[in-house]
Amino acid sequence: MSVPAQFEFFVDPNRCIGCQSCVAACSECDTHKGTSMIHLQTVNRPISVQTVPVVCMHCDSPTCAEVCPADAIKRTEDGVVQTARKPRCIACNNCVLACPFGVPKMEVEYSLMMKCDMCYDRTSVGSKPMCASVCPSGALYFGTREEIERARPRSAAINSFRFGNQIITTKVNMMVPRDSATQHIDVTAAMHDEAVNPTGMLENVFDEM
Repeated sequence: MSVPAQFEFFVDPNRCIGCQSCVAACSECDTHKGTSMIHLQTVNRPISVQTVPVVCMHCDSPTCAEVCPADAIKRTEDGVVQTARKPRCIACNNCVLACPFGVPKMEVEYSLMMKCDMCYDRTSVGSKPMCASVCPSGALYFGTREEIERARPRSAAINSFRFGNQIITTKVNMMVPRDSATQHIDVTAAMHDEAVNPTGMLENVFDEM
């Protein structure tokens, strides 16, 4: 079985409402032992309530698998990077440190790296991943490119990410404004943004009252 070629996974951070439905649904997956493999992160908590779902991006050249000394992480022929295989994983944390997206997590209780595998037991037979099946706002979407282009004409799907001088391409797509003319999402660009002082922002608000 493999994921049907016409189906793709799309992440639209602007639509995330922080409801945690994806986290709850993921933890119900039989293959995850009750542990959620999706992470809901805050973008800049001192000044915003914006959240963003973090799933495995399923890199075309997965760094996690490349640095694994035990060959515990496999990439399927259809491009899904699997969670570590229990008989092989030695809990060395190499994959946790190497992933540019910060996705793999070491589950100390099991001495095993566990991460999103795009609900391979479901997607390989044409069903939606658990997270995408319950997301009420469409921040996580699993379907054809034609469907999402028709539903969101002002957005474009990008699967190319820049980390310094390195370009990483992925199976999972990130939605961006269509008029941004962005070819790559520069992941490290925010590192150079000027720090925001939340205390100063509050003082300005009270000064205006």
